[in-house]
Amino acid sequence: MNKKAIQQIIPWVIPICFIVGWQLIAMNEWVSTQLIPAPITVISSAFTLITSGELLYHMQGSIVRALIGLLIGGGIGFILGVVNGLFKFSYNFTDTSLQMVRNIPNLALVPLVIIWFGIDEGAKIFLVSIGVMFPIYINTLHGIRNIDAGYIEMSKMYGLKGWRLFREILLPGALPSIFVGLRYSLGIMWLTLIVAETIATTRGIGYLAMTAQEFMQSDIIIITIILYALFGKLADMLARWGERRALSWHESYIQ
Repeated sequence: MNKKAIQQIIPWVIPICFIVGWQLIAMNEWVSTQLIPAPITVISSAFTLITSGELLYHMQGSIVRALIGLLIGGGIGFILGVVNGLFKFSYNFTDTSLQMVRNIPNLALVPLVIIWFGIDEGAKIFLVSIGVMFPIYINTLHGIRNIDAGYIEMSKMYGLKGWRLFREILLPGALPSIFVGLRYSLGIMWLTLIVAETIATTRGIGYLAMTAQEFMQSDIIIITIILYALFGKLADMLARWGERRALSWHESYIQ
């Protein structure tokens, strides 16, 4: 077996050992199967949810909320980061207020958000938007303000200014930091959504988990946990793919 094959196998050793150990615990009933159902039971329940269409229905609800919240919060955070990074007056005027809001746990806003938005989709999307906005804002601001001043001066000597300066120098230079913020925001997005979906709703992975809790369906709860983990992993993989594509010119991302 060559070195490359070994490197591909190594990341799967711990998950496989975990599943095998989980199955042994369930088979030998060292722990009640009501608390820890066997992997086969979880797979069977997942298959039932998939074939009935129920799982897809709840997945669609969660994904739509997450994406809308990411677009709104991420867009606002990006714009604020760019503006505050470019204009000192804007930074002095808004950054202190933004930092105070950032230090309020967004999940602590749940009671107030329910009063503002009720229990409709707006409350859930608002919480996700607030959660993802600040990591993108902070990293965009950091990326813009830490571009080498020498590059900017040289670009101006070649006649670059305004939109062209931003597009060809400032944005590319800030992209590594922006992608760090995006990847961090994706994790917060799913974390916030889990809690947001406990607000009265009839659709979403969080709703599925809450319903399973009421009926002591630990297999369904495990399925929802696995789904959140898979969603988070997939989102991070997509962000890393975009990062490699957008930064193919950067020496750290050259294959």
